[in-house]
Amino acid sequence: MSLTASTMMELGTEIPSFALPDVRTGKIVRVPQHINQQDAPGPILVMFICRHCPYVIHVKSELARIGRDYAGRVAIIAISSNDAGSVADDSPEKLKEMAEELDLNFPLCYDETQDVATSFTAACTPDIFLFDKDHRLAYRGQIDGSRPGNNVPVDGRDLRAAMDALLKGARPTADQRPATGCNIKWKPGKQPVYYYSALVNKK
Repeated sequence: MSLTASTMMELGTEIPSFALPDVRTGKIVRVPQHINQQDAPGPILVMFICRHCPYVIHVKSELARIGRDYAGRVAIIAISSNDAGSVADDSPEKLKEMAEELDLNFPLCYDETQDVATSFTAACTPDIFLFDKDHRLAYRGQIDGSRPGNNVPVDGRDLRAAMDALLKGARPTADQRPATGCNIKWKPGKQPVYYYSALVNKK
């Protein structure tokens, strides 16, 4: 495993468009056309996660809570871009099991080509990108300061504060910290240039 940090895409960047299948339903989720459960335009949260990563496992219940707490107010889409040929637990079938176990109320999509991860400069799991109602990046980085073994509570405070600010018509704080986690498992020869600069260390 390589400990990897968010690339911290420039704030104000327009959301990259994509269309990916939801692993549970097979339905194609189109972003930014995707809208929330009440068909009301608002913030869009894109989360790069997977099943096997201990950093995702550490926060997965909070991600499910965030989905419930912000249902109808924030459009949420999770994506796994890991090469299933390298990690069988991150295959669409296993991701579907994860989504059902957590009772996720938002789509969990599989990025088989890894092109979507590249367009977002996603580097790690979890990696978070929150866009405002105008589809401009307003927050990226960590969910909160908790990591496996550091005894910081998992409460989603950084991400929740950013979403709450947008929902009130304000801007999230510019003091944003990168997420750290497992590197995205790229297909052979697929690693984008930015990936190498995001590596914290190699194990």
